[in-house]
Amino acid sequence: MIYTLTFNPALDREMTVPEITLDQVLRANVVRNDLGGKGFNVSRALSALGTESIALGFIGGAIGEMFASGLSSLGIQTDFIRVSGETRINISVVSEDHTHYFKVNEAGPSVTTADTSAMLEKIKSLTQPGDWWIMAGSLPPGLSPAYIPEIILQVQSVGAYAALDMEGLPLRLGCAAHVFLVKPNDFEAGELIGHPITTISQAVASIGKIHAIGAQKVAISLGKSGAVYSDGDLIWKATPPEIVEQNPIGAGDAMLAGLVWGLMKDFDGGEVLRWGVACGAAAASLGGTAMGTLDLVRHLATKVHIEKAKLKE
Repeated sequence: MIYTLTFNPALDREMTVPEITLDQVLRANVVRNDLGGKGFNVSRALSALGTESIALGFIGGAIGEMFASGLSSLGIQTDFIRVSGETRINISVVSEDHTHYFKVNEAGPSVTTADTSAMLEKIKSLTQPGDWWIMAGSLPPGLSPAYIPEIILQVQSVGAYAALDMEGLPLRLGCAAHVFLVKPNDFEAGELIGHPITTISQAVASIGKIHAIGAQKVAISLGKSGAVYSDGDLIWKATPPEIVEQNPIGAGDAMLAGLVWGLMKDFDGGEVLRWGVACGAAAASLGGTAMGTLDLVRHLATKVHIEKAKLKE
């Protein structure tokens, strides 16, 4: 089974106004609510590929119940820990011509030691050899970055696999715990190793440094420029297919879903990367927060160009 962990979900509320002006009452003519959370996006992408997953996380209050019912309506199983606070709302105000916006993110509800212990016990009771645990997104108040390696060690000690898409200290600690798969974007990877990564060549030259921290398999996504993936021995570089981009939000999460899907199929590294990039491109080619179907991803996968190179120590 695949489990996705979203520690700090948010209801993303986007309001479209004629124009952005300060010190005035703005009236929205379009309001959109989305169930935000990188782990949830991974579950939705897996569902589009015809693969089941169970979504876990910390939720609270009426907004939290919206998440439980909303994901259930999409056919995604959930198994949440309820916390005493209210799941956060992130608000975006966007001009009609999409030239200006502002966004305000809430911190989210605090989680207690009892909450984190309950989650660890749940993970322990659920995990079986061969399972996948995918951790993605930010941490809520009260949750220490040290919680991430604790989960990784618990999961991988019984023969399951952990995958990580986070940034900053959680990313570094997760790599040091020898996480099976890590997927930072170019900015996050550059921050991790201490110098910017802006090109595929720089990603290829830097990926060995992430292995040196401890990660077993590493993918770095660079948006339209492509992606690289290493299994610790070889590196594969991908040039994405040409698409008409509609909405890139969630494309990185879809890519992670495709990588895990390919690894579960026991594909070689080049095919793992091919399917990851195709999933990301499919999501970016669709409006809203839609994820690509298996047929669309399969079509785009044929248009992903893969090259192989030796890992540089």
